[in-house]
Amino acid sequence: MANNTSAEYQSVIKVCKELFIKKTTDYGTAWRILRIASITDQIFIKAQRIRTLEEKKVSKVGEDITSEYIGIVNYCVIAMMQMDMEDNSPSELPAEEVSRLYDEKIRETQELMFAKNHDYGEAWRDMRISSLTDLILMKLLRVKQIEDNMGQTLASEGVKANYQDMLNYSVFALIKLGVK
Repeated sequence: MANNTSAEYQSVIKVCKELFIKKTTDYGTAWRILRIASITDQIFIKAQRIRTLEEKKVSKVGEDITSEYIGIVNYCVIAMMQMDMEDNSPSELPAEEVSRLYDEKIRETQELMFAKNHDYGEAWRDMRISSLTDLILMKLLRVKQIEDNMGQTLASEGVKANYQDMLNYSVFALIKLGVK
């Protein structure tokens, strides 16, 4: 059976977005208070926990690797939304606006994925999930360095591209984990 990356991607994103919108209904947009560096640290916590679970094979908290990858997807979307908002933007956003912004960030990120997926020939399908985790952690270290350098880079892509890559690696992991 041929792979349908687009349908698989959309199926995973549907799961992630449904949770995101439910949490928006429960909590509003409390995440608006977070600075970008704090969002990066939240993603780091989730990625580090995935790595720990991969190595120790036991969870004492009850949340599994799948929920952590979903969290990474959603925090990456939050980061990209925050990057586009002005400091004086309202802290509370209507759910409809959040949904629209979420879709916009996913659309941009999926376009990047299709371009890279074409060039790399869907190499991610032959990768171990643990390698995707490590790539996310590497991207996080890059983002932290860029943030520490006040966004200045000499030869590398910016922070947004790294968030997009982390989001896409998480979607790939979720596809490999069978999330539908």
